[in-house]
Amino acid sequence: MCNDKQAVDVLLIGAGIMSATLGTLLKKLDPTLNVRILEKMAQPAQESSNAWNNAGTGHSALCELNYTAQNSDGSISIDKALNINEQFQLSRQFWTYLVEQGEIQNPADFIRAIPHMSMVQGSENTEFLQRRVAALTKSPLFQGMEYTDDPVILQKWMPLVMAGRKPDTKIGATKINSGTDVNFGVLTRLLFANLQQLGVEIDYGHTVKDICRKNDKLWEVKVINERGQVEQLTTKFLFIGAGGGALPLLQKTGIPEAKHIGGFPISGLFLVCKNSTIANRHHGKVYGKAAVGAPPMSVPHLDTRFIDGQKALLFGPFAGFSPKFLKTGSSWDLINSVKPDNLVTMLASGVKNVRLVQYLLKELTLTKAQRMAELRQFMPEAQSDDWELIVAGQRVQVIKDTDKGKGILQFGTEIITGAEGSVAALLGASPGASTAVSIMLKLINTCFADRMAEWTPKILTMIPSYGTKLNDDATLFAEIQAHTTKTLQLGS
Repeated sequence: MCNDKQAVDVLLIGAGIMSATLGTLLKKLDPTLNVRILEKMAQPAQESSNAWNNAGTGHSALCELNYTAQNSDGSISIDKALNINEQFQLSRQFWTYLVEQGEIQNPADFIRAIPHMSMVQGSENTEFLQRRVAALTKSPLFQGMEYTDDPVILQKWMPLVMAGRKPDTKIGATKINSGTDVNFGVLTRLLFANLQQLGVEIDYGHTVKDICRKNDKLWEVKVINERGQVEQLTTKFLFIGAGGGALPLLQKTGIPEAKHIGGFPISGLFLVCKNSTIANRHHGKVYGKAAVGAPPMSVPHLDTRFIDGQKALLFGPFAGFSPKFLKTGSSWDLINSVKPDNLVTMLASGVKNVRLVQYLLKELTLTKAQRMAELRQFMPEAQSDDWELIVAGQRVQVIKDTDKGKGILQFGTEIITGAEGSVAALLGASPGASTAVSIMLKLINTCFADRMAEWTPKILTMIPSYGTKLNDDATLFAEIQAHTTKTLQLGS
């Protein structure tokens, strides 16, 4: 039975970058909103938003080859790349606004300029890369991207990648200096500190046990607090932003939109080099091509990262498997997520993704020597003693029925909302955190449609390009790029 206890206007589950972004946007749009956030861990940003649990790339399609598919006629489709870049521009503008308002300080603590590069080997791949850069640089969003296959220039761009490489190996690369490395853990903590200043209550050590509809206007959430006591909260709007844990909570709502949706967890592992002598010889994020049969999130990359004030190199990701939906989850998560309504969906996905299962099985059997061999495809002189393996975050890939059939595995990020807009959940993985502002604006537009006429002018003060395609307005893009670069201290 639902009892009327502790009512709030907005209740956010999960203390990651998504809840931090949504909470900040809503409090800026309506400071009178009573917002509360629940997190089962003792601190924010401990799962997907943790700096060690994601690539830290400011995903804007500057280097990620999986965002530019090659068509059957050899042409390059750049629509996805344009869309992701546009979304990241919204994030940059919102962060710029918050810095200028003094609500977050020291942007260098969470974002740094870093060249984004793509690197391929072989004549066929280098031809693809040249077509890719030719297609992308027609857009103002990708101006400044360079291509080279000159070994002398490649040596300057990525000395560790070129050192010890056989001279007869055909290497091609692109480079653009407007890329970024983002520490989403630090950013999340800064946003939560600001939310507390704005009067938002954030409760750590609070685990959501059940969700039920109280009536047409309210949801009730049953919570176990840090003292083991049961609390009953009611809210007009509920957001489930619990990373991999969002699917089981969404299922508890019972909304029709949550039916026929499943999830498949994939772990990420990285090789990490903390040897400063080696790390200081590489400055950039170098992305390659995914292996045949590999999921898009497994695109190999050699990354400069800035974590806990230290420069490090990460290579990966390697895929792993755990039935847990969160690193801190239960080994029963996957089994418990299978319900009568999504059983056929899950089984159909298993049949359709035999190659993915084979890929995961192969990845699970890799030894460190075999992982080092993959690293040496990028960095021929890598020494095993300089690298250690770390387990990164859990990603739960969405499985759902679509017009293409049952059990289609999705590799993007999806918002699931109830028909009346009082409940929403975020599912999926990449590009995720980088596009959090765009994702949350879409959610607000859907769930608070009756307030958008009032709120749109306020959004435009924070995000000047909101509602405009920067790809279609080179002058506006140049102005915004210069402004955000200066405020976020991303200039050379």
